[in-house]
Amino acid sequence: MESENGLVRIHKYIAEMGICSRRAAETLIEEGKVTVDGRPARIGEKVDPSRQRVVVNGKTLAVSQKPAPVTLLMNKPRGVVCTNDDPFGSRTVFDILPPVYQSLRLFCAGRLDKDSEGMLVLTSDGDLAQRLMHPSRLVIKRYRVLLTKSFDPEHIRVLLNGVEVEGERLCAEKIIMLKRSMAPDRDLEIHLRHGRKREIRRMMEHLGYFVERLARFQIGRLILRGIGPGHVKVLSKAEIDMMLS
Repeated sequence: MESENGLVRIHKYIAEMGICSRRAAETLIEEGKVTVDGRPARIGEKVDPSRQRVVVNGKTLAVSQKPAPVTLLMNKPRGVVCTNDDPFGSRTVFDILPPVYQSLRLFCAGRLDKDSEGMLVLTSDGDLAQRLMHPSRLVIKRYRVLLTKSFDPEHIRVLLNGVEVEGERLCAEKIIMLKRSMAPDRDLEIHLRHGRKREIRRMMEHLGYFVERLARFQIGRLILRGIGPGHVKVLSKAEIDMMLS
């Protein structure tokens, strides 16, 4: 665990312990669910895990308990959600994990909505999740998008420049019309860097289009191959490095 003089930022420590991502750890701190030596934790504060008692949701963390990180690649099928517990009772990606992985503390490093499919990373490595999801990392994600009606090529420039939707600036990095597909006027390849919630669907709906099918097939240089819907594989260090490049 990287630190300076034994100190590490508390949200980073929680993520490295496999509890959740750094962003989710900050939320837990804001909600008062994290304490340091019995007092409420503060966002951004540094702790010494070897000397201080950090408690998350009533459970004390200890450096000796830190598990070896595990990172899985799933080919997410349509109809399942990327959450540990869905209040509406939908099946989650964790419900369909092979039993050998269901006891691990995994979380999604970048989500796909319920109706989307394809490449999904599940990991216990909070640092990796941060590196994959943070826009500053410039990790490109590639999607195959089938629309319900013909796409106007003039809208490529609009989406590359960005559109304002619900107070957010949404934009694509690259858009390719797939001329050799069975539906060349409706079939697109879209590259994103940010991957905000339902970003492609919201951009398209803003311009009057609706998405019939959406699948993520590449993160960084790593391409989804040889994994059937609902199946997973453990990623090697080399494959993880490919995602980050």
